Amino acid sequence: MYPQDSLDNWQQGQGLWADVPAEDWNNWKWQLKNRITKIEQLEAHLRLSADERAGCLFAKDKLALAITPYFFNLIDRNDPDDPIRRQVVPRAGEMNVAPEEMLDPVGEENTKPVDGIVHRYPDRVLFLVTDRCAAYCRYCTRSRLVSNAQDYNFHPEFESGLDYIRKHPEIRDVLLSGGDPLLLSDKKLDYLLGELRKIPHIEFIRIGSRIPVFLPQRITPELCEIFKKHGPIWISIHVNTPNECSIELREACERLSFAGVPIGNQSVLLKHVNDDAETMKSLIHRLLMMRVRPYYLYQCDLITGSAHLRADPRKGIEIMQSLRGHTTGYAIPQFVIDAPGGGGKIPINPEYVKEVTDDAIVMHNFQGEEYRYPLVGVATAQNDSNAPELETILV
Repeated sequence: MYPQDSLDNWQQGQGLWADVPAEDWNNWKWQLKNRITKIEQLEAHLRLSADERAGCLFAKDKLALAITPYFFNLIDRNDPDDPIRRQVVPRAGEMNVAPEEMLDPVGEENTKPVDGIVHRYPDRVLFLVTDRCAAYCRYCTRSRLVSNAQDYNFHPEFESGLDYIRKHPEIRDVLLSGGDPLLLSDKKLDYLLGELRKIPHIEFIRIGSRIPVFLPQRITPELCEIFKKHGPIWISIHVNTPNECSIELREACERLSFAGVPIGNQSVLLKHVNDDAETMKSLIHRLLMMRVRPYYLYQCDLITGSAHLRADPRKGIEIMQSLRGHTTGYAIPQFVIDAPGGGGKIPINPEYVKEVTDDAIVMHNFQGEEYRYPLVGVATAQNDSNAPELETILV
């Protein structure tokens, strides 16, 4: 039986920064100012492997090193393979580019009508509003444009993106991303959300952010008031392991929920991070305890230098099979692959339908037991010319 979790077991506190005044520690701007961005800072707290040291020296040419003190504090410094450490500390594998890997693995540049807008699906757009994040995931699908480490000229302009959205009435859904939109100032976010709300055909506004995970201090009462003002605003956060589910993250999610913000979670399947059923089960249960609905489990994109982090997608299918029937349906995310080159998200589901015959659907349940759903009665009802008209039945 899966062990019960308890909020009392969740991590909280300043750890290595115990001497920092609480007023500073809880200030998101202090957290940003004091990020770990240099190898010397890492080595002051971690015994780096040769693999990690080589990765850190290479990072300045690919994707910058940056970790907030809060998130660094969640790393088990005695475990060289700690799953949080693997997500944010560079490794030498980033220098190796496999033949199948790409700088733009999901083809965003091919569907970019104006700078900052990706219009792949008919009724929605991705609006990239910044190139900065609080910390940098080593498997980032947009490593080509975030952190300013590569020679990519990305300077998002709000007005060109807003103007494009205004001129395309087929757009009903806008997803703000980047970089991380919640690094924008309150003033800029208030303006941007306000301008989107003025557009008559916009029904749905979403934000993709890892700020609650990297920097929960950013979820201030003032920010929550902005979300209330322009709501409903939906937010997708990005939690990959149960170790990231701290008291601070839970409290940040509570503040968002109390402000009327629905929260979903998008995880990425990562090798030796969360590619086993028990880790994933612990994660999704903790998410529900924080009022967060597991939404997507992504197969890691084919970004350059990511082979050491990409899990076998067959593992993802196994995990989905292990969840179905063994936990509540609310907890089960959709496993997807964002098709290489720009095909969009494709669901990858375990196969429960064995065959479809003329008279039945043959299927098996989560325990492998076979069942048949008859189609004979359905077909007869649809094709029976002697069936009474609806008006006759209602008389």
